[in-house]
Amino acid sequence: MLIFHKVLPVFVLPLGLGIVVVVLGALIRRWWLVWFGVGLLWVLGMPVTGDWMMRMVEGVDRRVDVALLEPADAVVVLGGVTVQVPGVRYGEWGDAADRFEGGVEVFRGGKVPLLVLTGAKMPWAPDARVEGELLRERALLLGVPEESIRVTGRVGNTADEAREVRKLLAGIARPRVILVTSAFHMRRAAMLFRHAGLRVDEFPVDFRTSFYDRLTVIDFLPCADGLENSELAIREMIGWLYYLLVNSE
Repeated sequence: MLIFHKVLPVFVLPLGLGIVVVVLGALIRRWWLVWFGVGLLWVLGMPVTGDWMMRMVEGVDRRVDVALLEPADAVVVLGGVTVQVPGVRYGEWGDAADRFEGGVEVFRGGKVPLLVLTGAKMPWAPDARVEGELLRERALLLGVPEESIRVTGRVGNTADEAREVRKLLAGIARPRVILVTSAFHMRRAAMLFRHAGLRVDEFPVDFRTSFYDRLTVIDFLPCADGLENSELAIREMIGWLYYLLVNSE
């Protein structure tokens, strides 16, 4: 089921959809359709388009000041921050490494007694270690007390993370958590955590666009980064709408 959820959206994301349209147009000899597919890839691959869509899903353009956060029962760092490489004990940092850094920052700010890391492990990587355990070791190296770190049970997606965090904090009637994840992922993650019965204060990190950028001609030329931002934004919108419909039943 996890693989199904990962694969199915590919055909409505810019790259997959563009390729399908181009191939279909060539097969039925409708050249206008081919050019439509090429144009679609061009527009959605432009940095100006990708940044605009990313800003829509991120919703904010700056971090929350830790000093302004209310005290909570735990800070929760969502997974997906490391790349495991043979010979690298703690794994290498991925694009979302700011999630871990942000969680440690909140903990050090004295707002919570617990740093909660999620036990992410994908079924297609059976030999990989549970990511939460890697991050636990990194947190210890940074001076976070061992008794203040918790790692959830095994998880494969955000819905699993919300459920396992709720189990971990089962001794608290209505736990309040400070949720740390990428800004583009925050809306969906916060919705799932609230649905699981947790009170959530949001601490978005890993911003994919810059507040200080100004438009140049380069922003209108398609590139991999522009396409990646468009795809991430659209995938997040699909996930948000899916869980909104499922949880409303």
